[in-house]
Formats: sequence, structure tokens, C-alpha cells
Amino acid sequence: MATFRVGVGSFNIKDGAVGFGTDTDGLGNLKVKGVTKTTGSIVSGASTLTRYSGFAADNINQLENITLTSEVGTIGDIVVGVGTSVIISSASTVTVGTVESVSIGTHFSPPVGGIEDRGQDFVEGMMRFNTDLNTMEFYNGDEWRQFNYISDIQNSPGSRGRGLWAGGTPAPLQFAVDFVNIATRGNTKHWGDMRVGRYVGQNVVGGETRVVFCGGYGLSPSPETSDTNAMDYGVIQSGGQCVDFGNLTRTDRAAGTGGNSTRGIYWGGQSSPAEKIDYFQIHTLGDALEFVNLGGSARAGQMCSASPIKCVRSPSGGDVADMASLKFSTTGTVTDFGDARTTSYYLGTASSGVRGILAGGTNPLQSPNTHVEKSVQHFNFASGGNTTPFGDLIQGSAYSGASSITRACFSSFYGGSPSSQLTGHVESIEIASDGNGVDFGDSADHFASGIGASDCHGGLGGY
Repeated sequence: MATFRVGVGSFNIKDGAVGFGTDTDGLGNLKVKGVTKTTGSIVSGASTLTRYSGFAADNINQLENITLTSEVGTIGDIVVGVGTSVIISSASTVTVGTVESVSIGTHFSPPVGGIEDRGQDFVEGMMRFNTDLNTMEFYNGDEWRQFNYISDIQNSPGSRGRGLWAGGTPAPLQFAVDFVNIATRGNTKHWGDMRVGRYVGQNVVGGETRVVFCGGYGLSPSPETSDTNAMDYGVIQSGGQCVDFGNLTRTDRAAGTGGNSTRGIYWGGQSSPAEKIDYFQIHTLGDALEFVNLGGSARAGQMCSASPIKCVRSPSGGDVADMASLKFSTTGTVTDFGDARTTSYYLGTASSGVRGILAGGTNPLQSPNTHVEKSVQHFNFASGGNTTPFGDLIQGSAYSGASSITRACFSSFYGGSPSSQLTGHVESIEIASDGNGVDFGDSADHFASGIGASDCHGGLGGY
């Protein structure tokens, strides 16, 4: 085999139909089976390399535009100069794992697309710009997460960081939805109306952009009341009239709901013969699917709170204080979480993503549908276990938690006697520090059994 030592100049082997230089007539692919070492290189037409072991120099300055269409690997830094670009075609496999760093002179353009354009076979560390959410996002090995979430809550409370309460009695509050800006305090304002009227047992999931209302009792404007399987949704930032989302797997009410940045959970309910859990994708339209059928008897009045990974169910009344959890990214598996300090049900729930809050509730053992509790308790999502005391609300509350990652708001909207004493009071707690509730504001609409949600709770995560 002939050996060529090349100094200054081009490298051509015409008879062998391979080459590296300016004369391309009759030349084929150049195969480099070893390691090519260089302290500087101007590379164009890299697609002529069928195998390229890489550079061993500290830096490779890429001075001209380059298109990669075959297997390419490199070690060391890649510096892309101003006015130049690197284009990687769909046929190219680039071993970026061997690159210590990439320095960009002006800007970096990641893949762009909506939620439906994410594709499949995600790998931990993938990053893209989501045009539906208008933010950078990355895959953490379990789900897609967004970067700018906390910044939005702190700096733009008028457009993000909203808490919602919906439904109740008397008419026409079956349709009404109110909102507050959680970061700033103040009275609620009218947000819009649900498509389906619900006066008790409704539930709601808040996502980053959408709110989805689920199930409930009182299919208005029909003169007859009944459970519904309807799901409505609206855009949290704009409000207005909700439209059809899809249907639950069953007609039901008095379930618990929780959600993260992608998936909503509808847990339990009063009407089904067994305890069932549905799930749905918040950013797409369509009917809910069954997550799991736990069998046994139906469980009503259990509420849910969420971290980005986990949904935790509160007790469902009677003499049962147990809690359970599931992972959003799976289906079919529910595990024991711990016990609450109360056997009340219809508790207000909230979360920071690290800490879950259970507040108020009703205790059917004392007097069904009349006694409203004030105690607040908390737990940690990651560790599980029993709840511990947090403080007390000013006024009893049920159903009604709506939170950001720092603050939880609870309303006193409750339909049981003595509902006349509960006239639309809203109070708040700071999730990270134990303590009692403080006055937040008043309600524009005096709901009874109005359910709460937000676009900034701890289940949505963000960085």
C-alpha cells in the first residue's frame, strides 16, 4: 500500500477515484479510518466523507458554510463564525456527545414547532421552541418542561398567574367563571362562562394556557338536573365563552382533578359503580381515556393536587383518611401515599410542586353537608407520608383551592348549610411558610360550591 505524506497543497489520487482537493473529476468518497489531527481546517463539502473520525485539535474554526449529510464525529470545540452556518440534514448522524462545547457567534436556532410536532422517541436533554406555548422547552426524561414559567408569574401577573373559580348556585351562577391575579391580591372579576352549567360536583384542570371543566351535576339549561360527561375549555388569559373539549368516559360528579403541563386527571366520582380514573391531553381536543379502573366502590369528594410528576388524591370522607398517588406519565398504577390528619372530604387543594396543601373541607361524621372545617395541612410530594399541621383558615372552606407556586388562595364558596354565612370571602396562605390564612379579597359572584384552578400551580413546573 502506498503511503503519502502531504505538506502544503491539495491531496488527489485520481487513479484511485478518491480525493481531497479542488479537482473533483472522477473522484469518489474519501475514507479516513484513523484520526485526522489538525490545528486549523476550512471544511466544505463534508458530505463527501463516508466516515470521519474527528479532529483532535483544541478548536476547529469553521470559516465557511458547511452541510453535513453523512456520519460525522468530532472532539474538542466547534466555533461557528459570524456569517457562517452549519446545516445538518435528516440523513446525517452527528455524534454531538463527543463535543465538549459549542460557541455561537450571534444566535442559536433550535427546532421549532407546536405540541403536535414533537414527534416521538424522546431522549433526555432534547430542547426545542414550542410555538403553541411561546417558550423554550426541554425533555427531562419523563415529560416536556418549559423554561420561562416562573418569570411569567412574577413579572406578568396580569397575563399569567390567574386563579379561577367556576359554577355554583343560585342561577345563573351555574355558568359563571371568575378570576383573580394571585400575585397581587384583590377582588375577583368576571372571566366568562362555561358552555355547560354546573352547580355542584364539577371539577376543573388548569394548564399553562387552557382551563378544562369536567363533569358535574346540573346539565343546564335543561330543566332537569343530572350528571354530565361534558368537558368544556377556555383560554385562561383571554376568558370568554367556553367551547366543547370532548367527553369523559362516563357521566359523573364529585371527582378530583389534577394536572401537569401536558395531562389532566379526573379521579373517582360519585356516580360510577367503581372507582375509576380518566386522563386527557390538555393541549389537544378529544374524549378522555381510562387511566385505570380500581374497582371496589365509587369514591366521591376526593380532591387532587399535583407536582410536575405526581398527582396526589386527598381523603374521600367517612372514616377514611388515606391518600394515594399516581405518576402522570404512566397509566394503570396507583400507589399508597400516606394519611391525612382529617377524614374530611371536598378539601381545598394547592401545590408549589414541592409541597402539597389540603385546606378546610366538610366532615360528614359531624353533620353531613353542614360542618365546614378551617384547618390546613401539608405534605411533600417527593417523600410521601402523612400530612403535618400548617395553620388555620379565617373562615371555613371547601372545594376551592387555586394556587401559584408560592401562594394558595381559598374561597368560602360552599353550598351546604349555613351557606348564608359564606358570602364570597377569599383568603390566602404562603405555601413555603406555615401559618394562618390572611384576607385576599371578595368575590364578584357569590358562588356556592365553586371549584378552583389556576394557570400557575406547582404541577406545571417550569424553570
